[in-house]
Amino acid sequence: MANHKSAIKRNKQTTTRTARNIHLRSTMRTYVKQVRNAVAEGNKEEAANALAKAVPYIDKASSKGIIHKSTASRKISRLNKLVNTLG
Repeated sequence: MANHKSAIKRNKQTTTRTARNIHLRSTMRTYVKQVRNAVAEGNKEEAANALAKAVPYIDKASSKGIIHKSTASRKISRLNKLVNTLG
């Protein structure tokens, strides 16, 4: 356990950041899963709505450093391509 005042503060900051990162990553994955499920069902309108919700969360995760910006770009590109296959 931390003994110095600065180390105690760092532990608190790490805990807060970790909780925020886990929440953002989990929410992002949930939205991506909703897009994939809608595409699997063949529902184009639902898939487009789910994609519109997923993209901002992927961008947010990228801007916070939770995922790399190239990973975010790749995820968005692949989801767009997937939704567009519905015609």
